[in-house]
Amino acid sequence: MRILVDADACPVKKIIVEIAKKNKLDVIMFFDNAHVYEDDYSKVFIIDKGADSVDYFLINRAQINDIVVTGDYGLASMALAKKTYPVSPRGLIYNEDNILALLSQRAISQKLRKHKSFKGPKKRVSNDDEKFRNSLNDIISNK
Repeated sequence: MRILVDADACPVKKIIVEIAKKNKLDVIMFFDNAHVYEDDYSKVFIIDKGADSVDYFLINRAQINDIVVTGDYGLASMALAKKTYPVSPRGLIYNEDNILALLSQRAISQKLRKHKSFKGPKKRVSNDDEKFRNSLNDIISNK
C-alpha cells in the first residue's frame, strides 16, 4: 500500500506525510510543472501541464490497494476501477455507491457554469482536516 497524491491543490500534504511516516507507507506526490514542492519523505513527480496530464500519469502508476488522494471525481472514478482506495482532501471516501452521483453532480455544475454565475466549492474549515485524518487512518487500518 502506497499513498498517491493529486497534489497540485491538495491542502492536506503535511497530514498525508505525517500519517505515512507513522505507518511506514511510501508517498508519491504528482504536480504539474507550475508547482515546486519538496519534503524529506515523499517522492515527487513533476509532469508537463496539459489537460488531465497529472491525472493520467498518476493513475497509470496506481496499483491495487494504493490510496489515491484527490478532489477530482473523474480521477477518483478511475482509481476505483483500478481497485485502489480514493479519498478526498475533505475526508470523503469515494466508493461505488457515491461516485456516479458525484460525477453526475459535476456534469450538471459544469453546464450551470456555462450559462450563469455559479459558486465553487465551499471553503475548507478546520474540521475538514480532522475528517481527512480520520478517513485516511480508517483506510490504512482496515486494509
